Amino acid sequence: MKQHCTAVHSDFLVIGSGLAGLYSAYCGSKFGTVSLITKSTLQQSNSYWAQGGIAAAIDPGDSHLFHSEDTLNAGRGLCNKNAVDILVREGIQRVLNLIELGMKFDVGDEGFHLGMEGGHSKRRVLQAGGTSTGKEIVSFLINEIKKSDQVTVYENTQILRIISQSNRCYGGVAVNYFGKNTCSFLAKATIMATGGASALYKRSTNPPGATGEGIALAYNEGARIMDMEFIQFHPTSFYSKSAKSFLLSEALRGEGAVLLNDEGKRFMKSVHKNAELAPRDIVASSIYREIRDSKKPCVYLSVKHLDSSLIKEKFQNIYEFCLNENLDITKQDIPVAPAAHYFIGGIKTGLMGQTNIEGLYACGEVACNGVHGANRLASNSLLECLVFSKRAIDHSKNLLNSQIKKSFDLDLDKYRYQTNKDEEKLYLEIKNNISQIMNDFVGIIRKEEELNKAFEQIQKLEESSNKLNNFYSIQINNIITVCLLITKSALRREESRGAHIREKFPQESDDWQKHIVWQKDSPAPVFEIIN
Repeated sequence: MKQHCTAVHSDFLVIGSGLAGLYSAYCGSKFGTVSLITKSTLQQSNSYWAQGGIAAAIDPGDSHLFHSEDTLNAGRGLCNKNAVDILVREGIQRVLNLIELGMKFDVGDEGFHLGMEGGHSKRRVLQAGGTSTGKEIVSFLINEIKKSDQVTVYENTQILRIISQSNRCYGGVAVNYFGKNTCSFLAKATIMATGGASALYKRSTNPPGATGEGIALAYNEGARIMDMEFIQFHPTSFYSKSAKSFLLSEALRGEGAVLLNDEGKRFMKSVHKNAELAPRDIVASSIYREIRDSKKPCVYLSVKHLDSSLIKEKFQNIYEFCLNENLDITKQDIPVAPAAHYFIGGIKTGLMGQTNIEGLYACGEVACNGVHGANRLASNSLLECLVFSKRAIDHSKNLLNSQIKKSFDLDLDKYRYQTNKDEEKLYLEIKNNISQIMNDFVGIIRKEEELNKAFEQIQKLEESSNKLNNFYSIQINNIITVCLLITKSALRREESRGAHIREKFPQESDDWQKHIVWQKDSPAPVFEIIN
């Protein structure tokens, strides 16, 4: 039965509270009212847990041209060069703007402490609180947003559907977990900033909520989706038999940490001229091969040869985490293995964050404008959030004079927050089965027969979701949609490039210097050739 929903109205609806969402809300508040929705709390996001830092060519000895070259090299011929140029040029200004606002980055005797990370030719990675950069920037922006009476925050509120008619987005339907009430949020511009999807894998550095629902919701309304085969696996995630994973920042290797195999020998020197500081795709696949060939569960990261006071001060959170695991990293090697970390593909956008649906924008990890190509350069993710969320607001503010309907007739019953233990158990069982399938068959090095097996098994699990009520079935179907898009894309790309490696096709192919773009109800993808 359709019910008339009392709607929340604002100029901007921002969905997601990572750095892209927070900066969108901050920038949007300068032009109008903002509803900021997050399915957890403001502190729960990939951005909050980002350790490495934020890359920007602010040092006099550096240049945006060097940063561009490093980004293009990491992207393996699949980057959108215009997007890269915007990132490295405007990124400098975005970082300086944050500093002017009062954001405190770490400093040394000669100015800002600039770290070195894999794939970079210069020290250009700013950090805050050592390896707590994401936490510090997110906390800073949360405080800035709290000062504004233009922003209303809705925590523990999950978006379940995008509202669109005639290829125009008007907001979304969301449910609040605590109040258990369902409501529509109507806005002249909707900014999707829901983050990535790496928590779809059993072994991941992401919080559990990073399941790509923003991609699925946009896809369901006809948005184009691009580069879904490219998932970046972080090379050095803490390994334990309990499957507990914890990101060990690339900054450790930037300060001299080395990778050792089970025999205690370095192996990256023979793989790449930059050894442990090679691009992430190369380091992660090399570790994977070492693990596979040795039949051991992990390799080791060693910092024992480094100054112990430096480790304890600069990498305090890593040092303390490992101590809690009964490991003193100043004296013992750290067991590590790759884990799903960053989602390169997502909702296809233009350079202003606009999608093919009027009024719907995307920025941050949920979006894909080709800036990362086939492999993201370390510490470009936070920079991307700042640059393209501001651009999304700059473009979408042009819609503020438009008139939209004040209400929509919606079947709210379909989106009610209904839970019971049996359905929750089945939901978690299906979700865990999917994450195991993705881990086993759609990982770092991919085989055709395993990808086909993954596709078939996930489709079978889709049938089980019919036993769930609407609240759980919407979430499971979103997860299934994203996983099938990943798997279909991985099967289509018959080459190895960046974060996508096919065992049968180990080389890059000029024939595949193109993007794979999907749209709902289209039987086959569109291929966009790189100019």
